Amino acid sequence: MELYEKTTTKQNTQKISVTIENEVDKKFSILFSDPNHSIRYPLSAGCNRWIEPLIGFQQVTNMSAKLAELHTNAVSPLPVLVIGNGPSGICLSYLLSGYTPYLKEGAIHPNPLLQRKLEDLPNVPITQQDLEYLSEGLEGRSNSPAALLFDTLLRPDTDFLGNVNSVLQWTLEPENAIPHLVLGRGPPGGAWNAIEGSMITLSRGDWMGLPDLSFKDWMRMKKRNLRNDRSTAGDILNYYQYYVKNKRLEKNFLSGAVVTSVIKISKDVENTAGNETIWNSAEFDQEPSQGKSVFQVSGFIKNDIGPKQNFCLYADNVILATGTFDSPSWLGIKGEDLPFVSHQISALEEAVKSKKVHQGSDPVLIIGAGLTAADAILLAHHYNIPVIHAFRRRVNDPALIFNQLPHVMYPEYHKVHQMMKEQSVFQGGPYKGYMSLPEHHAVCFNDEKKCTFRDKHGQHKAFNVSMVLILIGSNPNLSFLPKNGTDLALDPEQRVNSKRNPLDIDLFTYECIQEKGLYAVGPLAGDYFVRFVQGGALAVASALQKSQKRPP
Repeated sequence: MELYEKTTTKQNTQKISVTIENEVDKKFSILFSDPNHSIRYPLSAGCNRWIEPLIGFQQVTNMSAKLAELHTNAVSPLPVLVIGNGPSGICLSYLLSGYTPYLKEGAIHPNPLLQRKLEDLPNVPITQQDLEYLSEGLEGRSNSPAALLFDTLLRPDTDFLGNVNSVLQWTLEPENAIPHLVLGRGPPGGAWNAIEGSMITLSRGDWMGLPDLSFKDWMRMKKRNLRNDRSTAGDILNYYQYYVKNKRLEKNFLSGAVVTSVIKISKDVENTAGNETIWNSAEFDQEPSQGKSVFQVSGFIKNDIGPKQNFCLYADNVILATGTFDSPSWLGIKGEDLPFVSHQISALEEAVKSKKVHQGSDPVLIIGAGLTAADAILLAHHYNIPVIHAFRRRVNDPALIFNQLPHVMYPEYHKVHQMMKEQSVFQGGPYKGYMSLPEHHAVCFNDEKKCTFRDKHGQHKAFNVSMVLILIGSNPNLSFLPKNGTDLALDPEQRVNSKRNPLDIDLFTYECIQEKGLYAVGPLAGDYFVRFVQGGALAVASALQKSQKRPP
């Protein structure tokens, strides 16, 4: 029986047939089908809950339709493919959609040198100007000149807690748009989808905003308040998803897309050996076309029903905007793969909800001295769950993040730091249910949930715990690149790391030095904070738009 009909255009009606099938032993299944797909979903006898799988099937067919509309091949590739749909990818899509920044009429930037440069070409878009010239002499909290430039144009005196408005005005110029597609594992927002919604952000709320729609304005519109100028992760995610809809960028986004391979393929097979690209593959049977190369991006669409749907897209340019939270760092010690050991804070959230850990259980062991470890301690403390907190540094080490944060703005993190100092294994303190192990190295874990440590004097200590959280940072997952992307890094002999070994890029185009047509933005390029990742998007958009305007 036909239960559902979707009209996509006046001329195109998509019909989905839903059939209830009676199988042996009084078992039932439901069959969804359209001309191109068929998915069978098992049901319990008498169950009529077919709406959820129908919606899932509808999402699968919508994704299929979007992929089918692209019609990409090596001869007619997409101009731009973005991998990652977090703040970097969203900002990049905005700029590539034709939204163009100009100096706002009458605007005065507090930096007089930059103001004079901006006045030289007031009617020329920022993206068409010389970014190296404009950013010369700027200083701030980023090492990227493009990031400093875009940040100071959007938030002129924010580091001095000023309230000077952006000196930019935005104009939609469709003729400057570059067709593109943004691939993401989940909905727009990237890693923000995986962060517990009540978590308070490290950065100030107004630093989380994207161009032409400030976060403060959105919060005001939603009648929400900022806490100490900071916001919750849930509000940030909702803002990013609203931004995509408000700026009408949805058509550029494909969610549920997992990329498994990116290789560069030469159209001119005969000349492959002479091409200097590090990723060339001769396994290509298309017609040769002027000896150029394209990127082949392969992967699959995730869905909760039915088989995975594979895809293969071709693009002239690929932008890596995957962030750095995909692959948690490991200690590399015995027992680290035991089931009670985890490397993500979400494991603690789940254990609390399922009551696997509680006030009367053995302590939760938290290893690490960063903000994620502090968040885990605060979460456990909120539920009165005992904690053992181990870390390698001294509590007064200047490199500890807690020693770099203002007390007034981050009171909860300074509370954790105070606990680390006053309630250690060496001395008691006023904080019940917490004990710190400074300058301790984990040695091993065993099946009986016992953890052994070595202190700075070489002595060993063992503790019984209920679970272990190893929160010592993360690395980007670039498994879809040849050699995990190490050939693109500053040090090709080491693993890619956003802080110690980012990708080697041109500072004013963000194009990878070792691979023409491949760009990297965000943490992969060494930009960690949302306010600064947007400068990479500006640099990429500027480079691509300038290349489009080159004479033949």
